[in-house]
Amino acid sequence: MAGVPAVSASETEILRQRIDKLNRLREEEGYNPFENEKWDVDHSVAQIKEQFAHLDVDQAVAEHKVSMAGRLMTVRRQGKAAFAHMQDETGTMQLYFRFDTMGEEAYTFFKKWIDSGDIIGVVGHPFRTQKGELTIAVEKCRLLSKALRPLPEKWHGLTDMEVRYRKRYVDLIANPDVREVFRKRSKIISTFRRVLEDHGTLEVETPILSYIAGGANARPFITYHNAQNTNMFLRIAVELFLKRLVVGMMGRVYEIGKNFRNEGMDLMHNPEFTMMEVYWPYCNYEDMMNLTEEIIRESAIAANGTAKLNWQGIDLDFEKPFRRATMVDLVKEYCNIDFATITDEEAREEARKHKIEIHATESRFSILTKFVEEFVEDKLIQPTFVMGHPVEISPLSKKDPENPDYTHRFELFCCGKELSNGYSELNDPIDQKARFIDQMKKKAEGEDETHPYDEDFIEALEQGLPPTGGLGIGIDRVVMFLTNSRSIRDVILFPTMKPLGGADAAIKAENQAADVKAPIEKPDFSNVKIEPLFEEFVDFETFSKSDFRVVKVKNCVAVNKSKKLLQFTLDDGTGTDRTILSGIHEYYEPEELIGKTCVAIVNLPPRKMMGIDSCGMLISALHEENGAEGLNLLMLDDRIPAGAKLY
Repeated sequence: MAGVPAVSASETEILRQRIDKLNRLREEEGYNPFENEKWDVDHSVAQIKEQFAHLDVDQAVAEHKVSMAGRLMTVRRQGKAAFAHMQDETGTMQLYFRFDTMGEEAYTFFKKWIDSGDIIGVVGHPFRTQKGELTIAVEKCRLLSKALRPLPEKWHGLTDMEVRYRKRYVDLIANPDVREVFRKRSKIISTFRRVLEDHGTLEVETPILSYIAGGANARPFITYHNAQNTNMFLRIAVELFLKRLVVGMMGRVYEIGKNFRNEGMDLMHNPEFTMMEVYWPYCNYEDMMNLTEEIIRESAIAANGTAKLNWQGIDLDFEKPFRRATMVDLVKEYCNIDFATITDEEAREEARKHKIEIHATESRFSILTKFVEEFVEDKLIQPTFVMGHPVEISPLSKKDPENPDYTHRFELFCCGKELSNGYSELNDPIDQKARFIDQMKKKAEGEDETHPYDEDFIEALEQGLPPTGGLGIGIDRVVMFLTNSRSIRDVILFPTMKPLGGADAAIKAENQAADVKAPIEKPDFSNVKIEPLFEEFVDFETFSKSDFRVVKVKNCVAVNKSKKLLQFTLDDGTGTDRTILSGIHEYYEPEELIGKTCVAIVNLPPRKMMGIDSCGMLISALHEENGAEGLNLLMLDDRIPAGAKLY
């Protein structure tokens, strides 16, 4: 099945044996565990441990019966007695099965037919063993559901991240700490709602499908509406709809929901993610900063009992007021460059000195943003509000009346990662229209992530939007920090995963499931345009000095703050890892290239890209198809060893 790791031979054999056992259970005992619909549970594991914590060693409460249910995790059978551990959603409890307590028929059934992983219901009384463990002496046991697959890794210590993310149900069974992360996530989101509702904010719902993907600068997912015969977009933000509601006099409003951005996947990004956006009329961006602090501080306390936490070895303090500083001040602090006084040309010269890629006419405001991304963000460890964004990168926020080149906008950073974004919202329809037009010009000049022109939103502003403060918080990232989770995939129950074997494998599996023989598709090259061959000859001696080698991709990651670059760690046969950067992120996701066999020129001088030395060049094939550039990274048979030289 596409998207699911292959099972081992031993797991397949256990599956076969358990199916056979289930069939025998039905035939010999006339019992089908899947016909059970209900079991009366009056105690959870946690409730039993709390209620009977006072029991001393060898003390029992035979007169107090408890009924509980859960998954049998381990079984240790010893003749006419057995110890086992059962787990429910609140914890693990030891069970004690005895022949003389249960009776011959019931004990024999338990011993013969029930395995680890099965779902059972038990009735018994609590006691404490000689070793001091609180235990349930089982008097009645019923098999409620049969587990046909074995518990993962003997249920303790499942660490394979591919299995954990792709089979989250297995991860949740094997790792109670993971269940705790998602319980904390629920508490955090509940706290968001409580704080907002305490401030008189109304929760609303807005469309996920739209004809315009607005509210942020990002690439959308595109779908097709059959009845309307038109393309639609999955929303990238809810901002413009919520501001329409403020125009409509709904007062303070917020929404917690899914957004979708057709971009790469890494430790901090998932294409489908959860956002909270809130808009308060008659408030400004300073009110939104105060609200952000309150929400995150209260969420930390709700999840952990304290606002002072540790994230991946870093002590963080969400208790004290967050630092507030402008982009200009931060660049001056960390780079000793004052963007408040330099000209565009001087800013371009500083960019060249600091090896920041720019185009020939780039403004100091755009360059300021790149300096912040390159030299400031990763220095912001404790929670810090970065303010004073240039107008040209903030098409929806209000200008600073004292310095109209900048806006009343902020972003919250922690450990170099953005957690929130907020503004004093632009409510001037004439200014907003001009900024939308400017965004359209940038798109025509080749910028990918620009804001579309939204005529209906302009009309809404013309109806009159009061002064408004707006805020968006990335809930997944906040949960990461408040649960000490390294990756965004650790806090999303079912993160987006690439189909194993690629999209072709997924299509093939679909066809096989439908008993359809997948046709062998021949490539259509009729619309492909190839660049003309060079007419001039290249000196053979010069060409022969290029050292083309086979390389194996050991690792591949997206380069931080770059939309195009992938960083490859390569085995070139020398025993020393080689780093090469390649601008092919538009065509490939990094995870799909790990383990591939490629070709690289390995004797080029190192070239610094985004502050990283790129030592060589990976070879790709370029062509033009229907007016768009196509690219294929040259990949070879995996049987060719690393370091093999091409002639």
